[in-house]
Amino acid sequence: MMDPVLSTSPRRAPTALSFLIPSISVVVGASLAFLIFPYDLSFLTRIVIMMIFVVSFDLILGQAGIATLGHAAMYGCGAYAAGLISLHLSPDPLLGLLVGAVAGAVMAWISGLVLLRTHGITLLMISIAVTMVLQETASQARWLTGGADGLAGITVGPLLGLYEFDFVGQVAFIYSVSILAAVLLLCQVLIGSPFGLALRGIEGSASRMRAIGTPVYRRKVTVYVIAGAIAGIAGALAAQVTGLVGIEVFNFSLSADVMVMLILGGAGRLYGALVGTLLFMVVHHVAASIDPLNWLFVIGFMLLIVVFVLPKGLVALPGRLARLLRRTS
Repeated sequence: MMDPVLSTSPRRAPTALSFLIPSISVVVGASLAFLIFPYDLSFLTRIVIMMIFVVSFDLILGQAGIATLGHAAMYGCGAYAAGLISLHLSPDPLLGLLVGAVAGAVMAWISGLVLLRTHGITLLMISIAVTMVLQETASQARWLTGGADGLAGITVGPLLGLYEFDFVGQVAFIYSVSILAAVLLLCQVLIGSPFGLALRGIEGSASRMRAIGTPVYRRKVTVYVIAGAIAGIAGALAAQVTGLVGIEVFNFSLSADVMVMLILGGAGRLYGALVGTLLFMVVHHVAASIDPLNWLFVIGFMLLIVVFVLPKGLVALPGRLARLLRRTS
C-alpha cells in the first residue's frame, strides 16, 4: 500500500535552489541589517541566536506536532556544555558549538524516550518538570555550574584561528548568521526528504501513519534529538557571545516565549520561525524601553490579534491579502 502522505498530491521535485532560498534570504537580510544598524550588532546577534532556537522548536511542533513547554532544557544544556568546555578545556568556538550540539541531542534523547510516549497535557507537564529539575540541579551543583551565580568569564578564541571576536560584535554577528544559514539548509533538506514527509503525516494523523507501518515513536524521537541538537547550538552560541551562563537558561518563560514567537510567525514554516522571532524581539525591545513593567501587554495584545485574524501566523498574511484582492476584483 502506498503511503498516503506521498500519494495525496503530486509534488514537484525540489531543486537545489529551493533548498538554498531560506539561507540566501537570511544572508541577504543580515547583510542589509549589518549595513543599516552597525551599532546594534549585539542586539541583532541575540535575534539571530533566538531564530536558531525557534527553528529547532518548529521542527518538533510545526513538522511533527509535538507540543512541549520544556524546549529550554536542550538550550540550557548546550549553553552550559559550551561554557564548561571553554573554561576548562579549549576556547575554540567551533569545538564549543559541537559540544553544545551533542549536549542538546543527548538531553533530547534521554528526555524524549519518556516524553514522547505521552501526549497532551501529560506531555506538557512532564516537559516542564524536566526543565525544573535541570534548573534545580544547576543551582545546587555549585562546584560545576557556579550555582545561582552561573558561569562567568567565558572566553572565546579566534574563529578558525584567524578572526578575533571584537567589542563591536561584527565577528559574533557574522558567525551567528553563518550558523543560522547552515541550520536552515539542514532543516530544508530534512523537511523535503521522505523523513520530513513522514513527520507531516504523523502531525496530521499519527494513528493513520501507524496503521500503514510507519514507526511513529522512533520518528518522533529522531526529530526530537535533531531539534535538541539545534537548540543546543543556539545555547552554545548564546554562551559564547555573552560570555555568561546562568540558571535562567532553563526558565519556563524561555520555552513559553519560543512558543509565542512560533505562533506569531506560523508553525510548520521555517519563514514563520524567522518572522515571529524578529517581530517578538523587536516589539519586546521597543516596548520594554518605553514601559519596562507593562511591555507584556503589548505582546499579549499582538498575539491575540494574530491568533484570531491570522491563525496560521504572519507568513499567511500575503496569501490572505491576495485572496482578498481577488474577491474585490
